[in-house]
Amino acid sequence: MTDKPKKYVIDLKNLQFRWPGSSGWQLQLPGLQLEAGQHLFVRGASGSGKTTLLNLLSGITTPHQGELWLQQQPMHRLSASKRDTLRAQQIGVVFQQLNLIPYLSVIDNVLLVARFAGQSISASEERASQLLSRLGLVESIHQRAAAELSVGQQQRVAIARALLLRPALLIADEPTSALDADNRDAFMQLMLAEANDSGTTVIFVSHDTALRQYFHWYLDMEQLAQGVQAC
Repeated sequence: MTDKPKKYVIDLKNLQFRWPGSSGWQLQLPGLQLEAGQHLFVRGASGSGKTTLLNLLSGITTPHQGELWLQQQPMHRLSASKRDTLRAQQIGVVFQQLNLIPYLSVIDNVLLVARFAGQSISASEERASQLLSRLGLVESIHQRAAAELSVGQQQRVAIARALLLRPALLIADEPTSALDADNRDAFMQLMLAEANDSGTTVIFVSHDTALRQYFHWYLDMEQLAQGVQAC
């Protein structure tokens, strides 16, 4: 009896991309496969292609050559509208700037992803409240405007928002760059604990190699030809 083929959350094959007007490939990645619950740390200096890779993985842009599959869906062949729908339903994002709406309440910021994905708001409210509470944000502040929170509290709101719909993939783009070591480690532990609880695969981008310890796999943007390495 042969083994069943693995169902990867991300399955990338011979990915190549270049910006218009450039003379050569600006991004070449021979392969990347991540199963549910596996986490990848991506390191690279400014200009190494990190943002380009994240845009490709999230379907904002498409490769010029190669294949990119998300949850067995061919992102490289889908229309822009179908990529938008798949991204809303299957991908959570934590940005470096967090991108909360300052005048919206904490709970409404979290529920934004349900609105974008066309999910029932009422059905998502209980999970949103539970996530916030597990992340240390007590119910008494759920109706406060996001602008009234500390940076640490805002980061927790961003984690809750990204994980609300139990996405297959969480992309985190330098969210710890402004934190000291203690707050950075606390953030990592909270984010990964919630991701593990949801069975979510994480791709985390940072220049801080000290964070590599939290991950299963490692990708150096300046050594793409070597591919993904085990941590």
